[in-house]
Amino acid sequence: MIQFLNLLLGAQKSKSDQRGASAVEYGLLVAGIAALIVAIVFVLGGQIDAAFDTISGELGGAGVDGGE
Repeated sequence: MIQFLNLLLGAQKSKSDQRGASAVEYGLLVAGIAALIVAIVFVLGGQIDAAFDTISGELGGAGVDGGE
């Protein structure tokens, strides 16, 4: 009976260890995606800004500088 309880306790401990590892892996995945987004915005920021300015100008709206 004691061996059975030890077996159950070991299984529960193993399951919680895996849950912690999964949380760390998901955290690393989210951090990687965030870093990728920052890098893309940094590299393509000027082009994106120009595209929005062009679209805003075509629509007749005010730009970032207040339409001056």
